[in-house]
Amino acid sequence: MRKLAFFMILLAILSGCGGKKQDSYATPPRDLSGVDYGRDFHLTDFDGRARQLSDFRGKVVVLFFGYTHCPDVCPTTLSDLATAMKKMGKDAEKVQVLFVTVDPERDTPKILKEFVPSFDPTFLGLYGNAMETKKAADEFHVFYQKVQIEDDMKNYAMDHTAGCFVFDPRGKLRTYMQYGEKPEAMAQDMENLLKS
Repeated sequence: MRKLAFFMILLAILSGCGGKKQDSYATPPRDLSGVDYGRDFHLTDFDGRARQLSDFRGKVVVLFFGYTHCPDVCPTTLSDLATAMKKMGKDAEKVQVLFVTVDPERDTPKILKEFVPSFDPTFLGLYGNAMETKKAADEFHVFYQKVQIEDDMKNYAMDHTAGCFVFDPRGKLRTYMQYGEKPEAMAQDMENLLKS
């Protein structure tokens, strides 16, 4: 019985960051050029500075929604992005990776500052209150929801859209990188946008 309970808890945790989608927020197409969403965000970085897309004009921006307690998708994606940046060499200086938490209850600025740059010191964590988080997620058609684990209100995971939104240096949304893309493909996408 204990084994079954442990297995069910483990299954819930692992599915909590599986990128489940809602009908209205289906997986975006790879080419996002010309879509009428994903134009901007207004959030705060882990140093308390208000941020929006125009702050990073001149760079390729990779925007990823996730949370720090994620058991698999989020750390894997951030690790793959860090590897992609290394493959880009000096061009990586023209890229900004932004991690937006969908779990503002637990992801304090302090936690974000410890977690996000641990993958690459240039990566920046962004957060907002519940309303600001929802507004940013809605702007990008990102789905997220809390999933309780057992009956403990403090023990939960977050289902969420699992891909990355990529902007060109002029601030135009251009590409959606799905979860699981190889670092080589990520690096190529970013290099292509730097040349465009």
